Amino acid sequence: MRRIETLFLAGPDRWFPDAAGHLERRRERVRAAGFTPLDGDRSLLVETQHSEAMAREIYASTLEQVRAADGLIVNLTPWRGPGADPGAAFLAGFASALGKPVFAYLNVPDDDEADHRERVGAFLGASVDDDGVWRDGQGAEIEDFGLPENLILWAEARRFYVVVTMDPFEELTGLELCLQAVALYSD
Repeated sequence: MRRIETLFLAGPDRWFPDAAGHLERRRERVRAAGFTPLDGDRSLLVETQHSEAMAREIYASTLEQVRAADGLIVNLTPWRGPGADPGAAFLAGFASALGKPVFAYLNVPDDDEADHRERVGAFLGASVDDDGVWRDGQGAEIEDFGLPENLILWAEARRFYVVVTMDPFEELTGLELCLQAVALYSD
């Protein structure tokens, strides 16, 4: 256990509808819980045009903020497919490699989507082979541990919350649960 004051907020939220408002609501919740939010603020970028140079600047700035943070809360809500946003997954691994505590949540619209295998099956098709192994529509094995996300992402999180909600892109209950867990962890 260690004192946590700053939290990096990772996830695909920057791309959500009404992203600016959503990001500010997340920051407000973090501040209300007594922490300082970091979330890849891009207001200080030197590059002004979307380009490879801007992408590299965003990457370097984001990693600098993760290094500076005491911990990370990652939104692993399925993004553009059955799994988490790859950038969010990368940042969770990066923070973990730095020895920082990672807390995670995932929003889904119904109970069926709370299971990783079910989401993969719905997206790519799924069937059980002769050996009882779940395979996707392309014949590749589907990770089947009864978990809400890939086992590495799930296992890394100090706490992992699944929230079934009508609005996966606006719901902040998972963030609030993570903040409660961070407060307990940080005491």
